[in-house]
Amino acid sequence: MKTCLIVDDSRVIRKVSRHMVEAIGLAVEEAANGQEALDACAQAMPDVILLDWNMPVMSGIEFITRLRASPGGEAPKVVFCTTENDAAHIREAVQAGANEYVMKPFDHETLQIKLQLVGAA
Repeated sequence: MKTCLIVDDSRVIRKVSRHMVEAIGLAVEEAANGQEALDACAQAMPDVILLDWNMPVMSGIEFITRLRASPGGEAPKVVFCTTENDAAHIREAVQAGANEYVMKPFDHETLQIKLQLVGAA
C-alpha cells in the first residue's frame, strides 16, 4: 500500500485530507510542521506528501528544500496544498521540487486528480 504524509499545521485540514486520501486507498501519516515532517521522512520515506506552505517551526518551502537535499528525498511526490496561488509562489514551489500544486480549499475529486497526475492514486 502506498503511503501519504499530510503536513499541515491545521488539525482540521489534516483530518479532512486524511479522510480523502484514505478513501483513495493510501495509508496516511500526519505532521503539524516541516520539522515533524522531516523527522517522519527520516523514519520512513512516504510515497507522496501533501504539503502546506505556511506553517510554524518550518515552512513548506523550507521543508521541501531540505527534503530534496536529503538521502532518498528525491523519491516522494510532493503536492503543495495551499492558499498561495500567485505565479511567483507556484514557480518557487516547482523550482524547490514540488510535483504538483493544489489550491485550498480542495475537494475529493480535485485531490484525486492531483494524486493521479503524480502517480500516487
